[in-house]
Amino acid sequence: MKVGFVGTGRMGAPMVRRLVGAGHDVRVLGRTPEQLSAAKDLGATPTDGLAELAREADAVVVCVFTDEQVRQVCLTDDLLGAMPSGSVLVLHTTGSPRTAEAIADRAGARGVGVIDAPVSGGPHDITAGTVTLYIGGDDQAVQQALPLLSSYGDPVLHVGPLGFGQRVKLINNTLFAAQIGIVAEAVRLAGRLGVDEATLLSALPHGSGTSRALDSIARVGSAAGFIGAVGEFIGKDIAVVRATVADLGSDLGLLDEVVDAGLSGQKTR
Repeated sequence: MKVGFVGTGRMGAPMVRRLVGAGHDVRVLGRTPEQLSAAKDLGATPTDGLAELAREADAVVVCVFTDEQVRQVCLTDDLLGAMPSGSVLVLHTTGSPRTAEAIADRAGARGVGVIDAPVSGGPHDITAGTVTLYIGGDDQAVQQALPLLSSYGDPVLHVGPLGFGQRVKLINNTLFAAQIGIVAEAVRLAGRLGVDEATLLSALPHGSGTSRALDSIARVGSAAGFIGAVGEFIGKDIAVVRATVADLGSDLGLLDEVVDAGLSGQKTR
């Protein structure tokens, strides 16, 4: 496939490597000497603008950091105006389902399909080809994008229509943040009972109270250290999920308090 790729950062760069390794023809933005060198290192072809990147592409992948950046890239004629009718736009950035819907409204008039495909995992999972992808979109667009998504995603989970990839990912991250908060509270309980944190974190992963969050915290060695490392990324997603559920007339319920503990490391009460 001919693939245009926007956002070759921490998550995007290993995706591009996997795409190139799978035999796809990948174009990335390369306006500066540093970007040109990075594109060459990834095995991709540098382009100097969104229109050139999108022209003749079978698919364009957007993997930037924030929802606002997605809007800046996608809600312009530079990108959508250059994408061929029948191509598909893949949105990897975790954000609001409303953003994907707004982009799809504009893209549909040009015959361009849109799927939201947020990821669960890190750069090491992408490098291994085992990052989880939650996909929202119609069957045709999902099937069209599958050859590129399967270059780095496994499992690739089609969870519903457009916007449902974001919904599932935001719920996933809310649960993860809540689990971090529960572990942080357990560490504080251990302190009150005279059990040191290192001992606790070496023991709990072997019991029924374990979780992926606990395993991750144990590898780092402290709840505070793990929260410091991931707080920015989780916090961004939690802000989005709070805004999204409010927009849909709901809230986080009992998860709300422990989510705050997971983000701040503070007591839940």
